[in-house]
Amino acid sequence: MRRPDGAGPRRLGVVGHARYDELEAALARLLAFARGRGLELFLEDDLLEAAPRAAVRTPDLVPALDVLLTLGGDGTLLAAVLTPDLVPTLDVLLTLGGDGTLLRGARLVARDAVPVLGINLGHLGFLTTAPPSELEAALECWLRGDFELDRRMALDIRSVGPDGVARGEYLALNDAVLHKGGSARVIRLQVTALREEVGSYSADGIILATPTGSTAYSLSAGGPIVHPDVDCIIATPISPHTLSVRPLVLRAEETLTVEVLSPTEELILTIDGQESERLIPGARVVVRRADERVCLVRLPESSFFSTLRRKLRWGDLEERKR
Repeated sequence: MRRPDGAGPRRLGVVGHARYDELEAALARLLAFARGRGLELFLEDDLLEAAPRAAVRTPDLVPALDVLLTLGGDGTLLAAVLTPDLVPTLDVLLTLGGDGTLLRGARLVARDAVPVLGINLGHLGFLTTAPPSELEAALECWLRGDFELDRRMALDIRSVGPDGVARGEYLALNDAVLHKGGSARVIRLQVTALREEVGSYSADGIILATPTGSTAYSLSAGGPIVHPDVDCIIATPISPHTLSVRPLVLRAEETLTVEVLSPTEELILTIDGQESERLIPGARVVVRRADERVCLVRLPESSFFSTLRRKLRWGDLEERKR
C-alpha cells in the first residue's frame, strides 16, 4: 500500500532505455533534484548501473558516490533497485525514453494504479508528459499537485489454444496485433463479438486497439483517431485483401474473439509492440476491456488536441503555425 500524505518522503520509480544518448544527463539531473527535494528513487537494474556514471556529472553528488545506491549525503535513501514488491508503494513512475519506454512502464504499474510521468528522450513521444529540458519543471508540477490524471482504458488479452487451454495473458495500453511471421502471404482470421460473427478477414493481420492506441499502429493502417475519453475497441485490418473491409469501432463492453483460420504456423500475437507469442492454427485471441486503468500525468495547458497539433501536425498550415 502507498503511504498516506506526509508519511515519509515521496517515492519515485524510474525506468528508462539505455540506448538514448541523453539518458545519463537526465539521470544526473534527476539525482540532483531528488537529493534537493528529499525524494526516494527506485531505479530498474539497468539504470542503477548507469547511476554512478550519471552522478559524476553532478559535482555535489561526487562525495556520496561510495554510498550512492543506498544513501544520500544526509543519510537518507537516495536510490535503490526497483523490485516488484516496491511497485505498490510508489507515488509516481518516471519513464526516461520514448513511447515504448512509457508503455513498458505502464504495464509494470497499471495493476497498482501508480501514475506514470513520461520524459521524452526519443523523437515523437506522443504519450510522454514533457521533453528533457522540462524534467525539473514537470516534477515540480507533480510535487505541487498541479497536474491532471488521464485514466486510459487498457485491454485484457488472452490467447487460447485449439484445445481450449489458456496459454498467455497480457495487458495492453496501445494494442494487440495478430500478424503473420516471415511468409509474404495473406492470412485468414474470423472475428466474433458477443457470440455473433463480425466477419472473416483475409489480410496481413488485424490490430485491436484502445483509444490511446488509435494514434499508433492502427492509425498508420488506416484506422480512426479516437479521443482517449471514449471507451471503445478498434478493430483495424492490416492490408485487407477485400477493399470493402474497413476499420470497425466497437463498444468497450464487447468481448472480441479472433480465431486463426489459416493453416500456417507463421502467426504472431504482439502486445504494445513489445511482448509476443507465436500462435498455431485453431488458436483464439480473446480481447476485452481490462479492469485496470493506466494513469498518465498531464501537465497544465496540455491536451489531447494540442498534442495532435504538435506531434502529428494535425490541422492545416495556419493551425500548425499556432
